[in-house]
Amino acid sequence: MEEMDSVYTNPDNYVNRELSWLEFNYRILNEARDKTIPLFERLKFLSITESNLDEFFMVRVASLKDQVHAKYKKTDIAGLKAEEQLELISRKTHELVNQQYVTYGRSLLPALKQLGLRMINAHEEMDEEEGEFVDNYFRQDVYPVLTPMAVDSSRPFPLIRNKSLNIAALVQKKDGDENLEFAMVQVPSVLPRVVELPDGKDGERRVILLEEVIERNIQELFLNYHIVAAHPFRIMRNADFTLDEDEVEDLLEEIKKQLKKRQWGEVIRLEVESNMDKRLLKILKKELAVGNEDIFHIDGPLDLTFLMKMYGMSGFDYLKAPSYTPQPVPELMDGQDIFTNIRGGDILLHHPYQTFGPVVDFVRQAARDPEVLAIKQTLYRVSGHSPIVAALAEAAENGKQVSVLVELKARFDEENNINWATKLEKVGCHVIYGLMGLKTHCKITLVVRREEDGIRRYVHLGTGNYNDSTAKLYTDCGLMTCNPKIGQDATAVFNMLSGYSEPPTWNKLSLAPLWLRGKFVKMIRRETQHARAGRAAHIMAKMNSLCDKEIIANLYEASCAGVKVELVVRGICCLKAGVPGLSENICVHSIVGNFLEHARIFYFENDGSPEVYMGSADWMPRNLDKRVEILFPVEDPELKERVIHILKVQLEDNVKAHILQPDGSYEKIDKRGKTLVMAQQQFCLEAVEAARRQTEGVDIHDTRRFTPAEKETW
Repeated sequence: MEEMDSVYTNPDNYVNRELSWLEFNYRILNEARDKTIPLFERLKFLSITESNLDEFFMVRVASLKDQVHAKYKKTDIAGLKAEEQLELISRKTHELVNQQYVTYGRSLLPALKQLGLRMINAHEEMDEEEGEFVDNYFRQDVYPVLTPMAVDSSRPFPLIRNKSLNIAALVQKKDGDENLEFAMVQVPSVLPRVVELPDGKDGERRVILLEEVIERNIQELFLNYHIVAAHPFRIMRNADFTLDEDEVEDLLEEIKKQLKKRQWGEVIRLEVESNMDKRLLKILKKELAVGNEDIFHIDGPLDLTFLMKMYGMSGFDYLKAPSYTPQPVPELMDGQDIFTNIRGGDILLHHPYQTFGPVVDFVRQAARDPEVLAIKQTLYRVSGHSPIVAALAEAAENGKQVSVLVELKARFDEENNINWATKLEKVGCHVIYGLMGLKTHCKITLVVRREEDGIRRYVHLGTGNYNDSTAKLYTDCGLMTCNPKIGQDATAVFNMLSGYSEPPTWNKLSLAPLWLRGKFVKMIRRETQHARAGRAAHIMAKMNSLCDKEIIANLYEASCAGVKVELVVRGICCLKAGVPGLSENICVHSIVGNFLEHARIFYFENDGSPEVYMGSADWMPRNLDKRVEILFPVEDPELKERVIHILKVQLEDNVKAHILQPDGSYEKIDKRGKTLVMAQQQFCLEAVEAARRQTEGVDIHDTRRFTPAEKETW
């Protein structure tokens, strides 16, 4: 970073990354606490807070613990050492977990019961009919699957799998021996955790959790023992692994080995029932080597992700948000093949408001088109039954040149990606396993087609993964183009990825880790210079996370120069907004809605000649320095206006948006007396209207505001 005013780089003017992430999880928790939201949607949000927290511990907390073990003393962006971060995280996560269970026990459970869905507790609420059903279910379905394990001199303490739910017990032999022994049984993940009982006489729906079924019948597993105490527990292990890629001969095989080790990493979190027998807890602490600060005493069922299973229960649609069907893309509704449509002009895609189908069709049509010579694509995260991978395989079988970069290091998707890479190789695709020392995170597809006037290159560039499943839930943008300059750059990208040197110049695309950081800094500083000269200067940017110190320091400088900086940052934000003398011209919005905000969009006013970009990179060191990322321009005037419209509507959101305050907290906007704007709903309505207008042959991109009555139509 070049020399800047020390106020811009002072650690006091930055927020710790991990604490900012926890603030994001609090925003999700607030959705679970919001009584204006349909009840089952609140269950879903609470489940998401739990799965988020699991990954946070397995990766971020684990990494900090590794730093402590290695005696790493370097401070973070906010001037905190690893030990200090862990102490603050422990305090904050214990508060968060407490709020999760207050929300579950005092708000959601009573509301569910009132609406005819009751959670049964095996020890307190079961009547004779319920008990008979549960016991029969245990004997017929559960008992044959279980493996009870005792611990004694000949049977050591068992290895407990990461994230598995278990029941620990203190047992005593019936022959009069007074010694207490430890035993346990794993709650099998192959069986449904939520077990529904037959409806009650009054039509009430009743469910019980699998661990409650086992706990009620645990005596059946240890027939020669008295059960002194039995309680569920759950552990979280360090799932972060580092590859020394210089020493690795076969990246595929090495990642397979590391995935096996993930199940047995250091225990970094222990969850137990709040009333667990102290003798049991003492044994677990010793055997798992867990300190008091990493033990969470839970007042309720462990692992709230089961709530997502409850969300999927039939018969409760009236307690969920109305379902939305992604709409067709108007420019592709004329019955022409996709290549003809792209030749007619660049096409902007906005998911999930518009269907992801055109992206799948792009690859599928290319696979079957006799004029297509080659297909090249990067894959970071794909679905379990990916139609895109199937189309790539079909293309190879049809004799086309197919090159695919499958990023094996995509965290928690490593195994899935290994399987796809192996299958693609078997059908004749040329598969690249990522680049040494870098993750390939860019989303790009290149189709090379022979046409009457010569070879033409068609390109898809996106902000999100080639995953047809998550495309229904994540908000992302994409661009389809046959712009020759972008086609040349796309070819250069794949030549770089497959091992050739980079081109001397780029036409349109900017790539990390070599050029993208510099381009962003240059564009921010250009706005700063415009503002100082009294010219028009304005930055709007949307991303998932903002934690790069150089970018933030330059945004601070821009703010002090008078640049209006409007940011939409879903999650982590290490910048402090609205601080006098530092960032009073910066505002940060975070939107938490039914869809996961995922697109990356950047707008620079440039003295009345605006530039608009989209890409795969957040403003984070890992994206700018350690990943292959692509930033691409949106240059077609109409498409540019539509992308700017996306940014403006999100900045106008006053229903789902949280605004970052100078003290680091987030607050929702006071809506009293204001016209309500909910960006995600607005985009749904616009997509429906655009498809309808295309069908009727009228202006398809009228982005007018909708009346309350119209908002009810979908």
